[in-house]
Amino acid sequence: MVGAMANNGRIRSAFPVTNGSKDLTPNSAPASTAGSEYGPVEFSREDVEALLNERIKYKSKFNYKERCENMMDYIKRLRLCIRWFQELEFDYAFEQEKLKNALEMNEKHCADMETSLRNKEEELNMIIEELRMNFESAQIQLAKEQTEKLAANDSLGKEKEARLAVEKAQAGLTEELGKAQGELQTANQRIQSVNDMYKLLQEYNSSLQLYNSKLQGDLDEAHETIKRGEKERTAIVENIGNLKGQFSALQDQLAASKACQDDIMKQKAELVNEVASLKLELQQAKDERDHHLTELKTLQTEAAKYNDFKDTIAELEATCSSQSSQMRELQDQLVSSDRQLQMSDLTTFEKMNEFEEQKQTIIDLKSRVEEAELKFVEGEKLRKKLHNTILELKGNIRVFCRVRPLLPGENNGDEGKTISYPASLELLGRGIDLMQNAQKHSFTFDKVFVPNTSQEDVFIEISQLVQSALDGYKVCIFAYGQTGSGKTYTMMGKPGNVEEKGLIPRCLEQIFETRQSLHSQGWKYELQVSMLEIYNETIRDLLSTNKEAVRTDNGVSPQKHAIKHDAHGNTHVAELTILDVKSSREVSFLLDHAARNRSVGKTQMNEQSSRSHFVFTLRISGVNESTEQQVQGVLNLIDLAGSERLSKSGSTGDRLKETQAINKSLSSLGDVIFALGKKEDHVPFRNSKLTYLLQPCLGGDSKTLMFVNIAPESSSTGESLCSLRFAARVNACEIGTPRRQTNIKQLDRLSLG
Repeated sequence: MVGAMANNGRIRSAFPVTNGSKDLTPNSAPASTAGSEYGPVEFSREDVEALLNERIKYKSKFNYKERCENMMDYIKRLRLCIRWFQELEFDYAFEQEKLKNALEMNEKHCADMETSLRNKEEELNMIIEELRMNFESAQIQLAKEQTEKLAANDSLGKEKEARLAVEKAQAGLTEELGKAQGELQTANQRIQSVNDMYKLLQEYNSSLQLYNSKLQGDLDEAHETIKRGEKERTAIVENIGNLKGQFSALQDQLAASKACQDDIMKQKAELVNEVASLKLELQQAKDERDHHLTELKTLQTEAAKYNDFKDTIAELEATCSSQSSQMRELQDQLVSSDRQLQMSDLTTFEKMNEFEEQKQTIIDLKSRVEEAELKFVEGEKLRKKLHNTILELKGNIRVFCRVRPLLPGENNGDEGKTISYPASLELLGRGIDLMQNAQKHSFTFDKVFVPNTSQEDVFIEISQLVQSALDGYKVCIFAYGQTGSGKTYTMMGKPGNVEEKGLIPRCLEQIFETRQSLHSQGWKYELQVSMLEIYNETIRDLLSTNKEAVRTDNGVSPQKHAIKHDAHGNTHVAELTILDVKSSREVSFLLDHAARNRSVGKTQMNEQSSRSHFVFTLRISGVNESTEQQVQGVLNLIDLAGSERLSKSGSTGDRLKETQAINKSLSSLGDVIFALGKKEDHVPFRNSKLTYLLQPCLGGDSKTLMFVNIAPESSSTGESLCSLRFAARVNACEIGTPRRQTNIKQLDRLSLG
């Protein structure tokens, strides 16, 4: 503190303290420079050093009273010095606080001044730019005036020459006048032809109006046809159910008949075996009888000679009679067995006839069931076609719902399934029910895919929509849902597994195959691909060969990709890489390249969580050489980042910033959908890069389809309910009738139609 006083240069005059001053107790009030019991007291550095180095001198060592008084006086001076230091320190702290407050006010004032200076600088820059433009326009006008002045001088000189030439040309003009009159007649004829063409166009316009009214009538007829189709489908399904019941009953009868026939065949086989054994015993008995008869004859001849053997002959005769009775019994058994065999043959023949009749009935029922199923399939195709036609005429965004299967380690809770599917005919394949807190929430979409649906079955449902991109329509398909619900799997699939390819690879394969098949009809197509991601509200070019341009440490791309929309509803993204492709293999390579550049991260909800919105764009330009017809189609396939709750994902640091940016952009998408559903005058497309990029798809003339992906485990019920409610609002939005782009010149390269 003393050194600080010396360095600050605050010199204070010393105030000597006499021994006659009063005592300063600890409870006394603090001293101040305004006044104390000693008056204003200040110490210099020399005074403090002298006070500290002072040695008390005593007249007598044994005079304790004097020593105590001197010591008390010394202590009083030390207390005064200490109190002075405390007051000085308090003053310095007070001044420091004042200076700090003044510094903060100055900094705030400086910041306000800087802001105002920036605003003024921007205004001045705009004024300077406007002045520059005015100066340039003035220079251009001055140069134009100078050129006009020189031209006027030249024309003045030439006018004199022209006067002479006019007289010479007057004769030629008379000749040209005759030619002009002839041209006037031809022009009149052309005007007459134009008038005829105008009349034809008026007739064509009236025919178009009639065609439009006819289309409206066809639409009404389509509605009635749909209703009739629904009734026929209900009747067919009921008929199929009855036929299936009859079929199952006949199958049961057939099974019983087969079992009875098998029993009869077993009995027949046993009877045949028994008859064969009886025949064998009968033959043996006949042989024994013949043998005994021969013996009897020999014995009778010998008995005549030998009367001594009469007893033996009697025994043999008794044996022969007993064997004869046995033979009669065996013959009776053989006759009864033959009768039983004939009866069993007759029963078997009747059963066989009955079996053949039932078999023919089953064949007839099968054919009727097949015909009914075929009619049902055709009716379902017609219903889908008419439903899609109605949706296209209404301009609604179509919504498909896909529920992923449970993953290993996941469970659906102890209370049963949280997701179920209604079995009624009207909602079959289109309805989904969600249970939350014992409350049932029902939703209906254009299509609902159960967990065991394959990737191929999902693609079949959208194949016609993809085909319309080759026909000259703008098509947009995007996947929405919480993180870990299967959006990237739906769009991209599982790498290395052919059967689990996603929608993007399958769409490209179909487009290239269709392009090859249309080549024989005179169509030639050129395809261009671009891929980008929106990461933390920044657009990144995923096909850029410059790695620094794709990603930097702070997550901000050095290239600024500005989004602009033209009057035709097309979207331009500045400085975006657009490549021509010739085969699906090239596009697969580009997809792998983009996947390596895309931002992914690990959270508690997903090992490979997409941390950005991925936009794949395929621009299609087609020309038919025979008809000279041109088409311009665009296919946008978008994998949105998943919404997530911070309490479940556990995101921190960069992941936290990414989550906030993702949720903000998805919230902006919800605001846009809400405004479209309410048909408000102002739709906030500019609130985020995602909604501004999707503006032609959400508010233009595009065919738009949304996949809402749902996780089935019970812990995700809240997020699933939010996703389904958002999808229902999207499904109710009307964005306008899709328009085919034909007969126009080839446009510049675009990233998003």
